[in-house]
Amino acid sequence: MKLNELTIAQASSGLQKKEFSSVELTKACFDEIKKTDKKIEAFLTLTEDSALAQAKEADQRADFSKPLTGIPYAAKDIFCTKGVRTTCSSKILENYIPPYSATVIEKIQEQSGVMLGKVNMDEFACGSSTETSYFAKTKNPWDLERVPGGSSGGSVAATASHQCIYSLGTDTGGSIRQPAALTNLVGLKPTYGRVSRYGVIAMASSLDQVGPLTKTVEDSAILLGQLAGRDEYDSTTLDVPVPDYASEIKRDIKGLKIGVPKEYFIDGMDPEVEKTVRKAIDKLKDLGAEMVEVSLPHAMYGLAVYYIIMPSELSSNLARYDGVRYGYSANAKNLLDNYLETRAQGFGAEIRRRIMLGTYTLSSGYYDAYYLKAQKVRTLVKQDFDRAFEQVDCLLTPTSPTVAFRLGEKTADPLTMYLADIFTVSVNIAGVCAVSVPCGFVKPKDGAVELPVGLQLIGKQFDETTILKAAYNYEQACDWYKRKPKID
Repeated sequence: MKLNELTIAQASSGLQKKEFSSVELTKACFDEIKKTDKKIEAFLTLTEDSALAQAKEADQRADFSKPLTGIPYAAKDIFCTKGVRTTCSSKILENYIPPYSATVIEKIQEQSGVMLGKVNMDEFACGSSTETSYFAKTKNPWDLERVPGGSSGGSVAATASHQCIYSLGTDTGGSIRQPAALTNLVGLKPTYGRVSRYGVIAMASSLDQVGPLTKTVEDSAILLGQLAGRDEYDSTTLDVPVPDYASEIKRDIKGLKIGVPKEYFIDGMDPEVEKTVRKAIDKLKDLGAEMVEVSLPHAMYGLAVYYIIMPSELSSNLARYDGVRYGYSANAKNLLDNYLETRAQGFGAEIRRRIMLGTYTLSSGYYDAYYLKAQKVRTLVKQDFDRAFEQVDCLLTPTSPTVAFRLGEKTADPLTMYLADIFTVSVNIAGVCAVSVPCGFVKPKDGAVELPVGLQLIGKQFDETTILKAAYNYEQACDWYKRKPKID
C-alpha cells in the first residue's frame, strides 16, 4: 500500500515503529496531489514548504505518541489559518489572510500535525455540490463528470483520492455527511457544542458544526477525541466528558436498539439506494442489533424550517462583508455605492439569493410569520428526536436520496438542489450527532460506473460513542471502505 493511502491509525503506527518518516509520508501526499489534482481540483491553496517544515520538525522531535503527530491533512477553506489565505471559496475573501487560527487547527498544530493546504467548498458553505465556489468545480474521484457533494466537496475529494490522510469539514445541513456518502468516506457531524467553532467563518451560527472526514470509522473516533472539548473562545461548547471513542467503538452491538424512521423512505428516492440501505439494515440485524420502526412526524417540515433559519442567520453573518474592513472592495465613488457594488460583485448568485431570502424573513411584518414560526417548528422536530430516543439507542436512515449527480445537473433549479439535503438537515435543527458510513455501491441509470451509497446513524446529544460503535461494527463486517476510486 502506498503511504498516502494509509489511515490515521496505520500512519501513526508506522511513524511510531519508524517504518517511514513524516517527511516521506508528506511527500507521498504531495506526489499524489501533483498527479491527480489537475483533474479533481480539490485544493485551492497548497502549503508545501511549511508542510515539509512541519513534517521535518515532527521527525526531529521523534515523539509520535500523540495520534495526529506528523500526519498530513487538508482543511476546508472555511477555517481561519494564521498566515495562510482563507477564502471561503468567495471572491469577497479572495486575498484574505487571517491573523489567527481556528481552535481545531491550533489543536492539530499542538500535536505537530501537517497541514498540506486548504481545499475547495461551496461559497460560504452554501450548496450541496461544490459548484457555487468562485474558484473551481471540484470533481468526484469515483466519476470525474459528477459532483463530490457539498459543501465540503474539496475535503472529501482530497481524502477519497488519497491526496491526504484525512480532512476537516463543517456541517450546517449535511455538508459533511452528504459528500462523505457520495465518495465512500466516513463523515461525522458531532453534537452542537461538542467541538469548537471558534475561527470557523460563520454561515448559520445555530447550525454550524466542525467534524472529521476520514477513510475509516476508527479514524473518525481518533480525530473526534482530539478535537472535542470545551473552548473558552466558543461559549456554545460544553464542559462534558470526552470519552475514549477509539476504544469504546470496538465493543459489539448485540442488543443495541436501532430505530428506523418510516418518514425517511420516501417517494422520489432512488430505488437502488433504498435497496442498498435495507441490505445494511439486515446486516446490522445479523450483528445482533434490534430494529424498531419509529416515527418522526415533523421530519417532513425539516427542510422548510432549515431554509428559513439558515438564510436568516446567513444574512446576518454576511453583513460584515462591506468592502471597508477587509476583503474585496469595489472602491466606488461614495460609501453607499461602495457597499452595494462590493456585495453585488463580491458574492455569487446563490449567496445573494440566500441573503435576500434571509433579509425578507427577518424583516418587520414577516418575522413572526416566517422566522418565529420556523423556530417553533424547530422545537417540534427536536421533540420528535427526544421521543424516539426514549425507545431506541440510535436511528438509521439513508444519508442521501441519490448517488452523486452529474456536474450542472441541478444548478438551474435551486429547489432540486436543496432536496439533496432532505435526510440530513433535521439533525442540525435538533443539534444531535450523526455519522455517514459507506454501505454499498449502485450503478446509476445515467452512467456505467458504480457509485457509493451512504448509511446515516443518528445519536442522542453527546452520544457519539453509540453511533460510532454501530458504524464500526457494520464497517468491519462489510469492507466497503476498502474500495478505491480509479482516477483516469
